[in-house]
Amino acid sequence: MSPPPGLLRQGEDQLVCHLHKSLYGLKQASRQWFAKFSKAICSAGFEQSQVDHSLFTRQRDKSFTALLIYVDDILITGNDPISVAMTKKLLHSQFNLKDLGPVKYFFGIEFSASKNGIFIAQRKYVLEIIEDAGLLRAAPVDTPMERGLKLSDKSDLLTNPGHFRRLVGRLIYLTVSRPDITYVVHVLSRFMHQPRKLHMEAALRVVRYLKGAPGQGLFFSSNTDFKLRAYSDSDWAGCSLTRRSTTGYCVFLGPSLISWRSKRQKTVSLSSAEAEYRAMTGASCELTILDLDSLKLWPVIS
Repeated sequence: MSPPPGLLRQGEDQLVCHLHKSLYGLKQASRQWFAKFSKAICSAGFEQSQVDHSLFTRQRDKSFTALLIYVDDILITGNDPISVAMTKKLLHSQFNLKDLGPVKYFFGIEFSASKNGIFIAQRKYVLEIIEDAGLLRAAPVDTPMERGLKLSDKSDLLTNPGHFRRLVGRLIYLTVSRPDITYVVHVLSRFMHQPRKLHMEAALRVVRYLKGAPGQGLFFSSNTDFKLRAYSDSDWAGCSLTRRSTTGYCVFLGPSLISWRSKRQKTVSLSSAEAEYRAMTGASCELTILDLDSLKLWPVIS
């Protein structure tokens, strides 16, 4: 906001405006909207997920319908077209909505469906990252991180750390569809408080790696045996600062990758075998959560 003419007094350069009332609705408007929506959708037999409160599901015999909401954007899917149509009719009776048809783009994620399955990617988002980083004309690289590179706090501090933090923050969201950069983004996020030139160079290498295949993503096949398979590994004492190991695992449902993680272990492992066991424990816990009874959404793509 710009103060009105004549408000500045002699010798004053800046003034701060104190906000007495929100200009765009009440502060509790978003909370009240979600409360009203939750009440309306739960009255139709939907159950709110306790893991993700923005997810609502309804199971009736073999009919399954799922609804995902983010602010005022709603995504509806299911294996019963009649149930999906009834859900849309219910929402139209309660709220003023606009049906945009089959999903193509939702919250920065691009969808492409066929009889073979569903492919998701973030190509537009990747191109925006490359453009903002000023690397449109840079040569792509084959790996997101140099082999054997161990980041530390030895180089000079960045004069503008905000640029590094914004870049890493955008890369964190990109891991939704790009598990191949999960590890390097996890390592870079450790240095958000005091980023250095070496860290910025490593982050820009990730952008150059993305430039090689900006449309790469995940494919969820419709042909699956509904069997969970997990693979785990560890990087023993991989952190040069704390000597802690890094746990990495990925979980497949049939041929489709559905869960992955790269996380530094909480304690220092005294041997590589101990680090491997800790990584295997993390993968086992994930398998326990992702039991077949909780994966009700997967028959939708069959």
